[in-house]
Amino acid sequence: MDVTIAVDCMGGDHGAVVTVPAALNFLRAHPAARVILVGREELIRPLTEQAAARFGDRLRIRHASEVVMSDDPPAIAMRTKKDSSIRVAADLVKAGEADAAVSAGNTGALMAISRFVLKTLPGIDRPAIASVLPNLRGHSYVLDLGANVDCSAEHLLQFGVMGAMLVAAIEHRERPSVGLLNIGEEAIKGNDVVKEAGELLRASGLNFYGNVEGDDIYKGTVDVVVCDGFVGNVALKTSEGLAQMLGTFLRQEFTRNWLTKLTALVAMPALKRFKQRVDHRVYNGAPLLGLRGVVVKSHGSADAFAFEQAINRAAEAAGNRLIERISERMASMSEGKA
Repeated sequence: MDVTIAVDCMGGDHGAVVTVPAALNFLRAHPAARVILVGREELIRPLTEQAAARFGDRLRIRHASEVVMSDDPPAIAMRTKKDSSIRVAADLVKAGEADAAVSAGNTGALMAISRFVLKTLPGIDRPAIASVLPNLRGHSYVLDLGANVDCSAEHLLQFGVMGAMLVAAIEHRERPSVGLLNIGEEAIKGNDVVKEAGELLRASGLNFYGNVEGDDIYKGTVDVVVCDGFVGNVALKTSEGLAQMLGTFLRQEFTRNWLTKLTALVAMPALKRFKQRVDHRVYNGAPLLGLRGVVVKSHGSADAFAFEQAINRAAEAAGNRLIERISERMASMSEGKA
């Protein structure tokens, strides 16, 4: 995969001790790829000494003297920390030195800085955060997950276009199905914004399934689920809480007494497969859609395996023309209205 990824090495709960090994693992798995490690060079270079000779010019370090902290307000981070690792990574994408940027840092700051540096694509009013949730058929992409709390019907239409193009780029499905998250399947259900969005999506030329309900996310009814950021964030956090509760219940039941511990030992192979299927680390990496460049947000608590998945997602999006796909689709829709 012939792409260059700018990695914000300072973001997240663990910083360079996780992001640098993840980037090196990505380079080992993709012999044609390149990585620019962005952050404090004195912290990054010791972690790359053994790998530097192997990767040569495929591995570069770009020093950034400042770090956006998790509690920094986005506006302050954007105005006062112009040499932060997030800002430098976004600048590399804007300058064409990198095809995509990946960060586990402050979500609000990453969105604000990326939008300021890269700007939005023509026809896109607001960027959206898209993420992957597992389901019975594999996984679905859901957006928006918190970037936009109040949305118009036109915004939801744009989310549908961006989500469909994301799946087309990463999953190689040219006609992914799109569903509008609602309180019922009938077209008459929902508030005025959702009903109007449904009409726009039906006339968009997308492979619009119609309204879907919350349980359809996990049935795998559609490839893309569209909603505003308020609803999407609540759905995401509810899902995470449910997964944690079920995991806790299983541990409690299997450690209740010697008989249940024996049962757990017998069931261990099935339990390991179950854990792999619902492992949130596999789905790490949420693209910020609608920008004039690929930016992927990793979970702040990601370990090296999870952060590598976020880099993989960024590489797939950049390598498969995500930005161009969204631009072309929005342009064709504008021509159709003219």
